[in-house]
Amino acid sequence: MPDRLAPLTEALLAAARSAGAEAADAMATDGRAVSVDVRAGALEQAERAEGTEIGLRVLIGRRQACVSASDTSARTLAEMAERAVAMAREAPEDPTVGLADPEDLARAWDLAVLDLADSAAEPGAAQLENDARRAEAAALAVKGISQCQAASASYSRRRIHLAASNGFAGGYTRTSRSTSAVAIAGEGLAMERDWAAESRTYQSDLPSPEEIGALAGARAAERLGARKPKTGAWPVVFDERIAAGLIGHLLAAINGASVVRGSSWLRDAMGTQVLPKGLSIFENPHRPRISSSRPFDAEGLATAPRDIVRDGVLKSWTLDLGTARKLGLKSTASATRGPSSPPAPSISNIALTQGDRSREQLLEEMGTGLLVTAMIGSSINPTTGDYSRGASGFWAENGRITHPVNECTLAGNLRDMLMRITPANDARAHLSHVVPSLLVEGLTLAGE
Repeated sequence: MPDRLAPLTEALLAAARSAGAEAADAMATDGRAVSVDVRAGALEQAERAEGTEIGLRVLIGRRQACVSASDTSARTLAEMAERAVAMAREAPEDPTVGLADPEDLARAWDLAVLDLADSAAEPGAAQLENDARRAEAAALAVKGISQCQAASASYSRRRIHLAASNGFAGGYTRTSRSTSAVAIAGEGLAMERDWAAESRTYQSDLPSPEEIGALAGARAAERLGARKPKTGAWPVVFDERIAAGLIGHLLAAINGASVVRGSSWLRDAMGTQVLPKGLSIFENPHRPRISSSRPFDAEGLATAPRDIVRDGVLKSWTLDLGTARKLGLKSTASATRGPSSPPAPSISNIALTQGDRSREQLLEEMGTGLLVTAMIGSSINPTTGDYSRGASGFWAENGRITHPVNECTLAGNLRDMLMRITPANDARAHLSHVVPSLLVEGLTLAGE
């Protein structure tokens, strides 16, 4: 890590000690981001952002406070520390607040193995504009596409450094390169829209703009002539594009913040069956070139692979130090935070066990029902797991897609739905959440 961020965190810790803090941690980040949007063959918007942000968390007894700033002058650092200490003295006590024990801290990690930063030169605005134009042109070249709502390309590079009064210090750099397109097919009230987007840590891993634009166009054109499906109880296949959202509801329910509040529909499910036998959810924060990988968490604890669900049985909550202490457990090194906020638990990279069938074979198994490719809105009760969401996609008869559908609502209960899932084998390995298409039996579908 270059010297610029590490000295900032050390200066913040020194200022906190001088202001009267008993313990503290400090974060410094800097980065730059460039994004270009093209529409109708013309440049619509170009943005570049650069900046540094610093954050300080101070602790006095069992009270804490966080402050942040974008000015890194010595005067600002001293004022931040004084303000944070004054705030902490007025904050309510929380018996679970505190830094990690020094013996639990991460001591060594190999950033080269994680490979989170692309060494290639930063793309210029002209190169990003060219990529966006190429994506738009490819979308417009698809038969039936009337316009491209947006085509975009972006790049970002961000560095982070964390230090604490318990002795922890560490940082890393992360890059991202993205291209996307949103295509519209048809005219007037018969218009349909769909999209395609890809993002990679390394620019060389990104598919071509032509591939991305053509996929957006093909998806939109396939939706022409959509109509409401039949109302009733039908099996549903969640396309791989959105299936991770279904598993995401389970991951949100096992988040320690929800569990300690008693507001999770899985609050009493530890050690019980939450997925069909044979299915597991595995978290691995050390996957190379993946956007959510990290060598340590926001409290300086070493991250490690873990089973969240094994053979269908829930094995672990997602915990930072605070939620772990509330539950009388050990942190899963899942803390995340920004410069202005205290740590909170969050998932990194997960993978759901894949099946042995393609999405097409899953549709054949489904027979008659709905293939969902897009979700609209959300009405989910986090306490009971009751589920209701707008959806669109394609209707299938006898395992074959017959026509596109829209303006329908899916309803069920997440606990029941997740116990009836059958996975396909089409998950994309480069995503942080590797989840294949999922067949779910017996959902209520409101359409015609």
